[in-house]
Amino acid sequence: MSNIALGAGTLGVIVLLSCAKNRWLRLSSVVVGIAVGCVAAGLSGQFHLHSLGDTLFRLPTLFPFGFQFNSAIFLPVALVSLVCILEAVGDLTANSLISQQSVDDRAFRNRLKGGILADGVSCMVAAMLSAFPNTTFAQNNGVIQMTGVASRYVGRYIGVILILLGLFPPVGELLRQIPAPVLGGATMVMFGCVVAAGIRIITQNPLTRRDVLIVGLAFGAGLAWSRCRRFSAIFRRWSAICSVRRTSGGLVAIALNLVLPQEQAATKTIRSQDDRAESV
Repeated sequence: MSNIALGAGTLGVIVLLSCAKNRWLRLSSVVVGIAVGCVAAGLSGQFHLHSLGDTLFRLPTLFPFGFQFNSAIFLPVALVSLVCILEAVGDLTANSLISQQSVDDRAFRNRLKGGILADGVSCMVAAMLSAFPNTTFAQNNGVIQMTGVASRYVGRYIGVILILLGLFPPVGELLRQIPAPVLGGATMVMFGCVVAAGIRIITQNPLTRRDVLIVGLAFGAGLAWSRCRRFSAIFRRWSAICSVRRTSGGLVAIALNLVLPQEQAATKTIRSQDDRAESV
């Protein structure tokens, strides 16, 4: 109950500030909500600040563990990267819709190319620094919907700030110690906005029977691989690839999109002998 109370309190503060008329309160709703949650966790004895490390400043080094290419894991990583690219396309599309930009012209296609290229470059730099690869996060769309700020210039300033903060290990250690219920309450709003943005993308155009079939089977495959252990145990050889829901679901969606025939765009209206009824 204490964890639920912390999460609900953090969520409530964020929702209240997001509905405020003051622009600065709306912009700082997430940060203020997390801060209030951390204070409440500290007062209730669930948050104890530990040591922030001995190093105050550290520069990254290139290839600290050397350079090596392992062909055995190339295929799984390549498939996961492909699905992450598809996820990034959806996130960038939702970002364009939320930012009131077009999603069917040349500028939009250039925006997609730039976003995917940026993900690839960032993953390459992360590998050179022996860090984890990264991709476009859908939570950013939730932040845009909550704050109303979608300027690319703001994103550049934030990127520079994050790079500078990455040079100070105590900052990362401090963020790592934020209680999990507080983070859960803060991200609940963002994930809800992500779901809403995804539904908005899916319903942007009328769904045909073929589209509904692809979407339904992709969702079903993702849930089956992650929830049904007996089903995934049959394909142990591919469990590392398909254990991630978006990977298995994305691969199923790609395969079905290539296999299932396209429906005819034109529909023919056939009148029955009874003038009161029509069928398509």
